[in-house]
Formats: sequence, C-alpha cells, structure tokens
Amino acid sequence: MTSPLPIRAFQWDLARQVERLDFLLRWLPRYAEWGYQQLYLHLEDAVEFPGLPGVARPDAYTYRQFSRLVDAATAAGIRVVPIVNLLGHTQYLIKVARLRDLNELRDARDRPLERGQICPLHPRTLEVAETLLRDVAPFCTAGIVHVGLDESFHLGRCPRCRAEIRRLGLAGHFSRHVVRLHTLARSFGLRLGMWADMLALLPAAIPRLPRDIVAYDWYYYPFSRHPRVELRNFAEIDLATPLGARGIEYWGCPMNGAFRYEPMPVFGERLANIVSWWRRCRRVGAAGFLVTSWEPNRLAVETAIAVDAAAACLWLNPGIGDPEEMLARGVERVFGRHDRAVRRAILAADSRPFSGYHRWQINDRWDVCAGRDGAKPFKKELRNLQAPGTGLPPALTASLAFRRYIARRDVFVRRAAQAVFELRRAVAESVGRGLPPTDMGVGHSAVTKALADRKARSTIAAALASLEGDARAFARALHAARAAARIMWRRSRDPRVRGPNELILDRDVARLHEWRRWLRRAASRPQLIWEVTPVCGAWQLQFTVHNFAPALQKVVVEQHQPDGAWTILHGLPLIEFRAFAARPRARIRREIGVPVELAVVTGQTAPAPRRGPTAPPRLQLRIAVRGLGQVAISHIELTNGVVRFRPRGWPRTARRILGLPARRHGFPK
Repeated sequence: MTSPLPIRAFQWDLARQVERLDFLLRWLPRYAEWGYQQLYLHLEDAVEFPGLPGVARPDAYTYRQFSRLVDAATAAGIRVVPIVNLLGHTQYLIKVARLRDLNELRDARDRPLERGQICPLHPRTLEVAETLLRDVAPFCTAGIVHVGLDESFHLGRCPRCRAEIRRLGLAGHFSRHVVRLHTLARSFGLRLGMWADMLALLPAAIPRLPRDIVAYDWYYYPFSRHPRVELRNFAEIDLATPLGARGIEYWGCPMNGAFRYEPMPVFGERLANIVSWWRRCRRVGAAGFLVTSWEPNRLAVETAIAVDAAAACLWLNPGIGDPEEMLARGVERVFGRHDRAVRRAILAADSRPFSGYHRWQINDRWDVCAGRDGAKPFKKELRNLQAPGTGLPPALTASLAFRRYIARRDVFVRRAAQAVFELRRAVAESVGRGLPPTDMGVGHSAVTKALADRKARSTIAAALASLEGDARAFARALHAARAAARIMWRRSRDPRVRGPNELILDRDVARLHEWRRWLRRAASRPQLIWEVTPVCGAWQLQFTVHNFAPALQKVVVEQHQPDGAWTILHGLPLIEFRAFAARPRARIRREIGVPVELAVVTGQTAPAPRRGPTAPPRLQLRIAVRGLGQVAISHIELTNGVVRFRPRGWPRTARRILGLPARRHGFPK
C-alpha cells in the first residue's frame, strides 16, 4: 500500500515586488492543472492592512484586490495561506514611525533603531499581531496563517527579553512567543504555521510548542539524506523526527528561483533541490510539500514558474526524475516549447551562473575586480553564453540577453583593470633601464621621463585610445541590456516602475561615464595612470581566500588610521549559493583585490614624495574574518602592477587560518 501524496503547494513572494493582478489571475488555473493545491503568499507591506494604516507601501494591493486574488484561487480549487511575519523580517512594521518602538534593537539611550526586528515582549506586540491576523483571517482559506519566525537572529537584545532569557533560556523565550501567537491564531479559528529553521538552532523549544502547529522545514540545495544548516558548516539536521514525536505537522520546502542578484534560476540545482525534498517528504511521511519562491524581482518571473511546472512532474509524471527532462516538461508547460534551442540556451546559462557575492560585488564596485584571475575565465564564460536566438519565448530571450550583458561587463571591467596595470609596466620598462627595481614606474619621475620618450608617449596614447574604443562598445551593450531588463520587468509588473536590474544598469552607466572621463584626463595628463582609477587603485592588495569549511564567513580588509581607528576598505561575504559549496568540506579558491589608500602611515600622514616613493610607506592593514566559520589566506601582495610587496615574515604560498570553526550546537552569536 502506497502512502498518500503530500499536499502540493507553491509560493509567490510579493513582498519584494508587486506582480500585476491580471498576471497572477492568469496563472492560477494553470497551477491547478499542474496539481497544486495550496498557494502561500509572502506579503510584508505588499497588501493593505485596514487595521494598521501606513504599513502598506504605495503600490501595495488594496484589500479589494487581494480579495479578488484569493477568490480566484478558490475558484481554481487552490486554498490560500497568507504569510505575515511576526518576529524576524519585520522591517515592514519598524519602518513606520509609530511602530518603531516595537524594535528589539535599541541605542545606548534605549531609543529604537531604524532597523531590526520586533520585540516579542513589547507591550504592543500582541496588539499589533492581533490586528494583522484579524485583517488577513478572511483570506486564510486553507485554515492556516503562517507567521514566519525565520532567521530571528536579534533575539534577546533588549533588557526585558534578556531578563526572560535568564529565567527560561533562549528556547523557552522563543517558544513562549510561538505559544502566544498560537493562541491568537486559534481565536480566529486558524492553525499557526512557522518556518522551522529556528527550531534547528533551538531544538529545546520543540517539546514546548503546541501540537497543532505546522512546521515548514526549508533548505535550498540538493541533499541525499537530511537537509543541512548553512551557519553550522552545513551540518545535517533531522527535524522530522523530533517534530513527529511531538505530533507537529511537518512540511518540506525547496525553492524555485534565484538567489539575490542572479538574473536567472540555476535550473538544474533548483530542480535537484526539489527532487531531494520530494524524496524526503515521501520517506518521512511529510504532510506537505511547498515550493517556495524568494526575491524574484530580478527575474522574468516566468522562469521561476517554469521550475514550478517542472516540479509537477514528480506527481504528474512520476517516472521522470531527471532534472533536465523535468525542465524540458516545465518549459513546455509554461512556454509551449519543447525543442533543442530552448534547452541548449538554458543549459548554457546554467553552466555559467552569475552567483555568489564574489561575483555580485561588481554591482557595487568596479575597482575590486582587479584581482589576479584577470579577464581570461570571464572571456571563456562569455563565449559559452551564446546570444539568444530568434524564436525563443520573450521572457527567456530577455533573461539570456541580460545574462550575456553581465558576462560582457565582467570581461570589460577586468580587461580595463589589466590594461591599466599593463600600461604602467610598459611605461616603466621603457624608461626604467638603470633604475632600481623598487623604483620602476612608481612615481612621477618615471612619468616625466616617459613624456620625453617618443615610444612611451606613443604607448600611452595607443593604450588609452584602445580603452576608449572598448568603452564605446560597452556603452552599446549597456543600451541593449536596458531594453532586456525592461522586458524582464514588464512581463509581469507595472511598466511605470523601474526594476532593480535597471537600477544596477544606472550605476553601471555612471561608472562607465567616470571611466571615460578618466581616460580623457589621462590622455592629457599621463601621470594619472599611477593614481586611483575607476577600475583599480593606485595600489591593489591582492590575496587568495581558501574557503575550506563553508558557513557564513565574511572577509574584510581594514586599514589603520592616524587617530587609531580601523576603517573597512572592503568586505566580502563568501556565500556561494551553489551546490558545490553546500557541504562541510570544500576546496573553493577566490582571488580578492582591494584598492588601498597609501596616504596613511602609522600615526602620521605620509610626506609627498619628490620623485615618487621607492616603496609604499609602512602600512597597517589587516585581513579579518567576520560572521561564522574559518577561512585560509595566502599569496598576499600589494602591487601597483609594476612592483609587488609582500608582508614580512609571511612566505608567499603559506596559508594561515583565520576565524573560529562554526559551532555545531547552540544559538549563533
């Protein structure tokens, strides 16, 4: 006898962007055809709460519009579960001035900060929670209200919470908040749902929880036996057993879309994650299977819907378990296409995803891309990302075009930084014969000689002209990328609103303008090649990070100031958001490049050199690890592209481990 299938559910994250109502209404019958039974709606401030005016953002769904959405789901045979965050992810409440005092985080004078999470013991918290639940209760057609409670890392920061934790412990403090919310939900005739990640960190809370709640266990990478916990160095965790022993309903939750700045899902890994959860849900007898969606505002949302459609193979076509074949079926269900061109284009993008903070940092800064890895691997990536062919569905065509722009930007920025370093070397070589190695190309004296040297002058002019040609070509690519970003956004959203991809492009336009302005200035003042540029520093600290035990690490470079303070030059989280990094042991190597300001020396300002410094002044720099976990550092060099300096007493290839091992137990500090 086979066990019954779990309830099949999908989620729309409306908190990051408002999807057009007509677009959502059009897809509900399709989801019903694919066998989905419940819809989870992540809301935050995306819907009007009549009892709390001022919480909803300007473009939020009105109460009447939200009612239309729920009625349409009901007509399609799909029951609705609203998600109303009531601990972590409650910035949507704290942003409102009259609700800011709910914040757990306070300053030294006990005034609430502008960001944080609500305090579970604040005198008004239950009042606000009751108002929110009353407003959404009519829309809870599945009989459940989901209150989030995930990633609530600011627990116990205010005095009253610290006092309760001293008496009851952190697990007791958290479980009491769940019990109070459960009582509220029952007063409206609803069951309480919550994400289960805090129970992985606070397992002692499980025996104290009400038995009739629903716990949603989530993890977004493929796994074989149990899901894992990222901030515990990806240690396995089995919540199904203790929750089942308590009699609490257990659900498994994969994810369908993209992480943060990814312009497309990594389809293969998303489907492998979905398959892992489906097998687990069948194995442990889970009550439900929820395909979640998060932060789709940088996607053409049909690409994530295609993953939902592909996941339906698990119950519509149970003989199909291969992610590629599932994807082909999903694309056919959404786009009406099942041909090699679509599959080839998707798999090419899948093989070269724009994923992880080491890739995403270019969205914020171009001058941190002047690392030792150069442009070569990114040129290969660009070659593999074929230009979208004709006849592909518009959502895919635009997504692939935008992804190709990102690849072009990676090549352009890194090649520009390489060119600056090469130009410095060329000038130094042309005038540096007879100079000490440490003096070659460092200061203004070398530039003065270069200006009198016809060959060097010609080298500088030709190099700058070539870079300007590259910049013109990149400007055309930017224009095409803007058109693609608009299509991705307008497929499902208000065309009067500019999406986050367009805002990234705005910043790229500004940086490109700054770069071209620098090129023009350098043409008339060649000594600028030794100074700070938009794509690299006058000097660049370069080093290798070895992420051998992935967790939640962040590497920062800090510089000592004359007043004794340390300022952060750059910080980079090491989260990869890829399956190869979702394991306790890995061999991930990343090259880091950070511009360094040389005007600071210990305790005083460096004097202006008469003929250029023969070496950089004595610097106090430090590389530190924040967050949770360890990394190793090696191959540290400070370079201007011509000469290289290494820290004293540290062999170039020697690795040193920074940080502490991620804890396998307890609540992270």
